[in-house]
Amino acid sequence: MTLTQWFIFILIIQVIHGLGTWKLYIKAGRQAWEAFVPIYNGVVLMKIINRPIWWVILLFLPIVNLIMFPVIWVETTRSFGKNQTLDTALTILSLGFYNYYLNYVADVNYVENRSLQPKSGTGDWVSSILFAIVAATIVHTYFIQPFTIPSSSLEKSLLVGDFLFVSKFHYGARVPMTTVAAPMVHDTIPKLGAKSYMFDDDFSERKSSWKNKLQLPYLRFPGFEDIERNDIVVFNQPADTLLDMNDFRPDRNYYKPIDKKTNLVKRCVGIAGDTLEVRDGYVYVNGKKNELPDRAHLQFSYHVQPRTNRFNPAFIKERYDITDGFGIINNQNTYYFSAISDEAREKFKNNPNVVSITKNIQEKGVRDPGIFPHDPNYNWNVDFFGPLYIPEKDKTIDITIENLPLYKRVITEYEGNTLQVKGNQILINGEVSNSYTFKQNYYWMMGDNRHNSIDARAWGFVPFDHVVGKPVFIWMSWDGLKNPRWERFFTTVSGEGKATSFFIPFLVLLFGWIGFNKWKAHKKTKA
Repeated sequence: MTLTQWFIFILIIQVIHGLGTWKLYIKAGRQAWEAFVPIYNGVVLMKIINRPIWWVILLFLPIVNLIMFPVIWVETTRSFGKNQTLDTALTILSLGFYNYYLNYVADVNYVENRSLQPKSGTGDWVSSILFAIVAATIVHTYFIQPFTIPSSSLEKSLLVGDFLFVSKFHYGARVPMTTVAAPMVHDTIPKLGAKSYMFDDDFSERKSSWKNKLQLPYLRFPGFEDIERNDIVVFNQPADTLLDMNDFRPDRNYYKPIDKKTNLVKRCVGIAGDTLEVRDGYVYVNGKKNELPDRAHLQFSYHVQPRTNRFNPAFIKERYDITDGFGIINNQNTYYFSAISDEAREKFKNNPNVVSITKNIQEKGVRDPGIFPHDPNYNWNVDFFGPLYIPEKDKTIDITIENLPLYKRVITEYEGNTLQVKGNQILINGEVSNSYTFKQNYYWMMGDNRHNSIDARAWGFVPFDHVVGKPVFIWMSWDGLKNPRWERFFTTVSGEGKATSFFIPFLVLLFGWIGFNKWKAHKKTKA
């Protein structure tokens, strides 16, 4: 839905609210017209039900309002003496239209100074849980979101089993686009396997189906910093073609809403306006080799030829802190290691039981069909790629038949234009075009584990509207969910030098706070 459509929808809701409550407003000592004025009617209603005015804000926060609307409906019925369980059930099951019965049929009186305390222990428990969910949803949506590292694409910087806090406010919190969804879950409800949001059964084939749902346009609060080169960023995968993590088909889009696409975490090696190239597996930006932070460690796959049959790859992997797996090639006396860092290689190559260690680099000019832009005219692969320009907002470039494959998805999928090619002519929105001006910034996201990372080399640019946030803190880390990595508990994600754990200071503060509260309570009891 567009902003105009949303405005009309909200006005309709206000009319429905006014028609269903104006007599109740009068019984509460207010004027009938106050029930129909958007926002103001909410302020007045909060006074009627004796709740804080800031609750009105919660009614306009997507996802949070799905919880708050039933609360307001119930609070309204109780403000007019309907406190029975049946009244509460009818209010919720009728989606608030029970208030129409109170407004036009029932003989009710306004309870001006009603008690706001729950009448039972169960009511108190439900109230506490409800508002805990509201508070957690606000924090999760607009401030900090927990995230788990699922793969080794950023190994050495972020490990499989790291539990992160991702800041939403660094780059600006994105307002949820999917307005009808379960709070604090992403694509699927855990255990149930059901979608967590309203969707069309045929959504996998028809992008237009999303335009018929209650989808908000893209909106984002201002952030206090821009994405910088080499930042680690959490984002929604642009070409979310995943039925599962092993079924990647970049020519197919299942047309999920942007905020329900798969969450990924990669390193931003190229920002809007950069010209990027990959040479021999290394990234070059604007002609210069990209220098990674000291906590980052590039990894490549290698072929290793041992000297004797007593070569033990498992021992070697453990001794040199080698990531991911290994295997023997075609029963030959050669092993394949999928991820060895430059630092590990320097130690590994001097092992007396190693004859040679050869980086598994693809040849320049040999096309990999799985590599962006998936066009036979671009002979690119994971190790030799580009150069290509990363789009910058409001910048105009020439569009030709030759470079169209690089920007076709940007023009159509991400920026909502129609595109046709007739002979040597390119038509954008029905008009012949030889240039294009970008509407937003784009970024190039890659993993440090260069031969074991599905990243921008497979699906191209990441639009800014797909950016979720910035990982800032590792609050817990487990090795295979069995052994805790205590040295990684409560460490920062970015920074120079070895990460420092703040776990012990945290425990000291936690137990100090608990002890202080117990002492305070004990002192109060004695008094």
